[in-house]
Amino acid sequence: MQTPKQGGRTVMAEINVTPFVDVMLVLLVIFMVTTPILYQGVDVKLPKTESKSMPSIDRDKKVVVTLNGDGEIYIEKKQYTLDELRVEVRMLMSSQGKDIETENVFLRADTSVPYGTVVEVMSEIRNAGITNLGLITEPVPRN
Repeated sequence: MQTPKQGGRTVMAEINVTPFVDVMLVLLVIFMVTTPILYQGVDVKLPKTESKSMPSIDRDKKVVVTLNGDGEIYIEKKQYTLDELRVEVRMLMSSQGKDIETENVFLRADTSVPYGTVVEVMSEIRNAGITNLGLITEPVPRN
């Protein structure tokens, strides 16, 4: 819409959206690049199961223990031995000011890890005083 002005000039009363679109596209690219980087942890091949999904895990608030295909134990990207795991879980929970008996700890175990190793890790987590231990799996793909 243009309105006449003195001296024969017109004023343009439309908003130029081109700079806005440019900024939005740049933000989109930034989010697309940084999203895969946000997940910190060790890659494992999770077992696939048919079960109800749990609420999404807020990684800032939950302790996630990872057991990779070589039987190595990680919390985030730091590796621990089986003997160190119990102490570290207790320290993490107390440093975050959480009640050990009511907070959840999640275990991600690779499908190639022997069952006995998974049970040993679960036992150490339970021996740390954790009563709520969850196992993380992937959903079965639906056809």
